[in-house]
Amino acid sequence: MYKVLFVCTGNICRSPTAEGVFRQMVKNAGLGNDVAVDSAGISSWHAGQSPDSRAVETALKNGVDISSLRARKVVRDDFQNFDLIIALDASHLQVLEKLRRESAQGKAELKLLMRDYAPETGFTDVPDPYYGGYDGFQSVFDLIRTACAAVLAFVREKV
Repeated sequence: MYKVLFVCTGNICRSPTAEGVFRQMVKNAGLGNDVAVDSAGISSWHAGQSPDSRAVETALKNGVDISSLRARKVVRDDFQNFDLIIALDASHLQVLEKLRRESAQGKAELKLLMRDYAPETGFTDVPDPYYGGYDGFQSVFDLIRTACAAVLAFVREKV
């Protein structure tokens, strides 16, 4: 089983959206028994909470249900338990690199979603839609969907 973890700040907007989008892509590709998907945040501010209602609504409008997901914080074991950890912005990647060094490395490969999987978009980071309106959530969803298609192509080669 190949395991993928998406990480953002609080695990209520970007990373649960990525988890939901990618999980659906994995299922539609017939890889549900070969690929596991999860998400987490670098902070525990929202641990145990549902995704932001705007993220849930935007995902549903696009055919993805993330309403059952619950926020959690990245833990050191994630670097051993996952094969690929994808940060949603560069600041998350820096925190993850530091945590990995503190956790005796681990097997996980660290990547930055937009830079490594969708450079053609011109984005390095997936912008945080939290302080904006619904348009921002749709833009984030579209960026994530574009990048996740490339993540799926990468993961297909691993399983």
